[in-house]
Amino acid sequence: MFELFLISTKRFIGLLVSSLTRSPDGQASLRPRRVLVMLAFLPVFAVAQGLHWLGFLLDDLFFRGWRRVSIDEPVFVLGVPRSGTTRLHQVLAQDEQFTTFRTWECLFAPSVTQRLFFLGLARIDRLIGSPGAKLVGWVERRAFAGLDDVHPMGLTTPEEDYFALMPALSCFILALPFPGFEHIWRVGRFDADLPERERERLLDFYESCLKRHLYVHGPSTRLLSKNAAFASWAQSLARRFPDARFIVSLRDPVETVPSQLSSIGSGLAFFGVPANSEPVRQRLTAQLAFYYENLDRLREQLPERRHAALGMQALRSGLGELITAIYARFELPLSPAFAKVLAQEDGRARRYQSTHRYSLEQFGLSSAGLCERFATAYRHPVLAAAVPATADREQYSAPPVVDHSVVDHRITDGGASC
Repeated sequence: MFELFLISTKRFIGLLVSSLTRSPDGQASLRPRRVLVMLAFLPVFAVAQGLHWLGFLLDDLFFRGWRRVSIDEPVFVLGVPRSGTTRLHQVLAQDEQFTTFRTWECLFAPSVTQRLFFLGLARIDRLIGSPGAKLVGWVERRAFAGLDDVHPMGLTTPEEDYFALMPALSCFILALPFPGFEHIWRVGRFDADLPERERERLLDFYESCLKRHLYVHGPSTRLLSKNAAFASWAQSLARRFPDARFIVSLRDPVETVPSQLSSIGSGLAFFGVPANSEPVRQRLTAQLAFYYENLDRLREQLPERRHAALGMQALRSGLGELITAIYARFELPLSPAFAKVLAQEDGRARRYQSTHRYSLEQFGLSSAGLCERFATAYRHPVLAAAVPATADREQYSAPPVVDHSVVDHRITDGGASC
């Protein structure tokens, strides 16, 4: 852990210097607005990460029991970005057998010490009428309102735990403020480009974050993790957690690529990076191709009892029966309470209409070009979750289950498809 702290500190100093002296994407000139934003952002970011590292240190002084926590049969929701993983995560997180990271834990409390501190404040706040909660709610509604069409989130909603990698400067979202940060692009091809020692170091750190979470929320609960960015970690995660289950959500590249580019445009622009930056577009497209390839390798390597894949359209048209099928395959208990949740969420999914608008043309892309680019990466338009022939379907009280293994759920929201 101390070695990773030193490495991260050195990398941060390099980011600080490059952010104030060089163009962020290596193409346009360094803009004054970029310098001003970085001068405001970098000190806040540095203090936040310093507090996280301090929290990790205090954990080892006062809460060493987190090291003895065992992570048994976790469930990882992976996939390509913009393929419905967020919605799937939010639904699964309502099952009481799972515990999952919430936004406030990811951003402000990855350590045991920080979690207990904020949970203690929340208890005191409730005793005096919850003025703090009301203030935080007011700020939250305004801070996250603009994200509803791209990535709905709130401080208490389930969130991607890759944010816990921020102190190690290995959370891929750092590609937005620092698109020239070579380490983060290597992390984006984790299984292929990172040296083994560095992979193991980051896996150790990530596993420690999961253990800390379980230490606070109950070591006997089953961990649920969702990270689209961890498509590049898929094989490493399968090796590190040999009893883990993986749910993989896919979407046609013709829709995934422009949707992802559109979703990060405002983030790039905020940090003074051109939203249509050609270097960023090329690197991101290449990385997405690796995501598809790596997830396909995961499918080939894992037995069905540990892997289930689905198309985004299936989440919209049959969410209840699809999740029921996945539970049967993974031999997960499906409680009557969660079966009722599934019935409600299934109806919401069928009625959902996205307001996120984008086109291939606005990014200089074409359907034919993307199909050619992803010809080998996207060899399986559908990898569907099927109920094993030996499963006892009578024990499940959710809607009737059908075998999706022969159904082709091609994604056609935008008309074009590979």
